[in-house]
Amino acid sequence: MDNFRLILIVALFFILFTLYQAWQEDYGTKPPSEASTPTTETPDTSSTPSSSESEVPIVKDSQVGQDESPTAQANRLLLSESRVLVETDVLKLEIDTKGGDVRLVDLPKYPVKVDTPDDLFRLMNDKLPNLFVAQTGLLPEKDAPTHQAVYQSEQQNYRLSDGADTLEVKLDWQNDKGVKVSKIYTFQRGSYVIDIKHVVQNNTDESWHGQLYGQFQRNQADLGGSRFLYTYLGGAISGPEQRYEKISFDDMQDQSFNNENRLPWANGWAAMLQHYFVGALVPEREQIYSYYTKVLTSGPRYILGMYGPTQTVAAGGQHVFDIKLYAGPKLQNQLAELAPSLELTVDYGWLWFIAQPLFWMLEVIHDWVGNWGWAIIFLTMLIKLAFFHLSATSYKSMANMRRLQPRMVTLKERYGDDKSRLNQAMMELYKKEKINPLGGCLPIVVQIPVFIALYWVLLESVELRQASFILWLNDLSTPDPYFVLPLIMGATMLVQHYLNPAPIDPMQQKMMLALPIVFTVFFAFFPSGLVLYWVVNNMLSIAQQWVITKKIAGKV
Repeated sequence: MDNFRLILIVALFFILFTLYQAWQEDYGTKPPSEASTPTTETPDTSSTPSSSESEVPIVKDSQVGQDESPTAQANRLLLSESRVLVETDVLKLEIDTKGGDVRLVDLPKYPVKVDTPDDLFRLMNDKLPNLFVAQTGLLPEKDAPTHQAVYQSEQQNYRLSDGADTLEVKLDWQNDKGVKVSKIYTFQRGSYVIDIKHVVQNNTDESWHGQLYGQFQRNQADLGGSRFLYTYLGGAISGPEQRYEKISFDDMQDQSFNNENRLPWANGWAAMLQHYFVGALVPEREQIYSYYTKVLTSGPRYILGMYGPTQTVAAGGQHVFDIKLYAGPKLQNQLAELAPSLELTVDYGWLWFIAQPLFWMLEVIHDWVGNWGWAIIFLTMLIKLAFFHLSATSYKSMANMRRLQPRMVTLKERYGDDKSRLNQAMMELYKKEKINPLGGCLPIVVQIPVFIALYWVLLESVELRQASFILWLNDLSTPDPYFVLPLIMGATMLVQHYLNPAPIDPMQQKMMLALPIVFTVFFAFFPSGLVLYWVVNNMLSIAQQWVITKKIAGKV
């Protein structure tokens, strides 16, 4: 940071987060283990379940379906029929004819590790330990297909051909009364947006009434992230009261969201978030939707969903229900185009209004230099330039304090343990020399929000995931494998220590001298992109502080 005190202040922020993470690990809600999977049982479709265990949203007086039982596989909680395999240039997914659920999503452009490009990142899966599926259907169950109905598919494999920009997958359902529903998935080249249409054809002599719903099911899995870095895993919605509101698993467990009895609203969305990736359901614009959560004991599974208004289809008529599913990386431009405020799922925290412009600058620089590592370096230089005068004020204050250091030591020796007289003498000295001992604090405080926002930008932006820099640094989102950057950062902190005025107390001097070692170890577990920023910023700070200190000391 701009000086050693700024490093300590911001580092305290990270330490508090680490302590919070450790507390959550010991006392928070823990994800279930695979060993806790319930045993197989036969579904009893003749009875109506209690509302607490129904997967289908309960709206008005609609009959609901039964909680799905686990299959013979010990790690599968959802019933399954046949699978429809779909492949585009950016998605590989499986749709189950049981409900037409999106059960599995692989992302070809995002491998698990940079050195294993064929091992694709799996965003959605219907098996433990990381269960995450997207479900849509129509209500009421007696007259329409919920996500527990069985569809028919003409094909088992679909692939976006080389010359095509659109791929359509169609599933069909029909009851014995003459109501036919076609569930149509439409995929676009280069897009993570899946358009899902339910086309209702009412071939009966009576009007048909029904509602569209969509929901996510997932368990609170351990996704293998760093224990030193906090990233959000859970739900989120957007509505008229808040553009972006997190609905945590704890909120779902204690029913706090449902108990608020909110009115339905339009132009919203519901999403399940994790680090770098998101699944989001976006209904038609201007349609009024109600939002709900549920917790199913098997798993347990957490449900976040929405249901729309009742639509009437006249006898012999047709109606199309439309909803969009986004399943992919948190690409802000694509998310913003899909729905208002959906880009906020790139969780920059409460300083998002600072973080978003910083990311825009980072992206512009990347478009110019073509490398995210160099983009971080140039952005750090621009931020340093923006705060140049504030930093100079802080460094001048510290340089003056450093100039008075010998006289302060003399006062310490003169008054010994009499702190009252020592403080009085020091204040008289500051007044005589016209030095404000707190003069360097305000510039530091002003800059802290920017540095914290940049921390979230570098931590949350999927663009930095597996982005290479130079030589051994082939993934800026993971720690430096050889600890070169953390060691350089520790060295720069040590240099800053000697540039700053030393504390009068010998014990404090030893503690301050040990801090570079402590933080070197601490930052060894941070993503290398973050450490790169700290290293560059420290080097620039050292250069500026050294020049100012020399000038104040009269040696330049």
